[in-house]
Amino acid sequence: MQTRTTLRGVLAALALVLLMPAAIAAPITRLVVAFPAGGPADTLARTLSRQLEAELKQTVVVENRPGANGAIAINAVARAATDGSVLFLTSAGAIVINPALYPSLPYDPQKDLTPISLVVNTPEVLVVKPDDNVASAAAFVKRAQSAGKPPSLASTGIGSMPHMAIELFKISTHVNFLHVAYKGAAPAITDTLGGQVDAFFGDTSGLMTYITSKRLRPIGVAAPKRLPFLPDVPTLAEQGIANVEASNWYGLMAPAGTGPDVVKKVNEALRRTLAAPAVRKNLDQLGLEPAPGTPAEFTAIIKADTARWTKLIKSQNIRGE
Repeated sequence: MQTRTTLRGVLAALALVLLMPAAIAAPITRLVVAFPAGGPADTLARTLSRQLEAELKQTVVVENRPGANGAIAINAVARAATDGSVLFLTSAGAIVINPALYPSLPYDPQKDLTPISLVVNTPEVLVVKPDDNVASAAAFVKRAQSAGKPPSLASTGIGSMPHMAIELFKISTHVNFLHVAYKGAAPAITDTLGGQVDAFFGDTSGLMTYITSKRLRPIGVAAPKRLPFLPDVPTLAEQGIANVEASNWYGLMAPAGTGPDVVKKVNEALRRTLAAPAVRKNLDQLGLEPAPGTPAEFTAIIKADTARWTKLIKSQNIRGE
């Protein structure tokens, strides 16, 4: 009798164990990025995901969906569940530049997505070779004004945020700089180092390793104030070059229709994530400035930046590739 009772107990316990994974399996949040693994966006996503797991108390998996100017990632997110299980970490370009640059986009960011929060700012910085004796952006402009032909400025592509910075720079300085559009930061940096182009406007996040190793020298930042990780580099406005501010910010979004309770929960988790000392340290090293805010504030930034870049794209007759 005792053997039978023991056997029944073992079988009951085994049945319970077999059922437990389905009952208590931790939910998974997919953090979608529209860029391949290894780049600045992917690095940021993985930096955030580790702390977000602790804050949300669930697994956060980074999912790379590059291609089609962000359309592949956005379409995947837009069709996802609205329960917070799918989030979108996006750069500014896909949200506030592409709609003006590509009139026939297969997505509408303001209809297909729900803003949660701005995450970080990554302002544009103007860099030159270390052996270029120009001391500042102001001196660079002065030299350009007296040059026989306008200097060349590299960007990461037509319609990129560095390109937007170059167009603002041209308008402010009245110098018709030669814009050289590359397909990404790597070739632009290579040619800046090699002297094939005179200078490069790039995201701080993609340039910090070159700046800290003194392989490139920053001479001005396109930001409203000096950056904490580049405190000795003056803003362009400080140097008398007004109205040149551009940041390829990153923000967190969810599918359209996501409820305010879910948005609030993720927003609060993101705020705690960005306040974590380890995350702050990593962001400084990456050249990223934490900038969390409310969903309403992020919505306002999206609307203002969309209007601003649309106006510039139309006035400069910029067309997507």
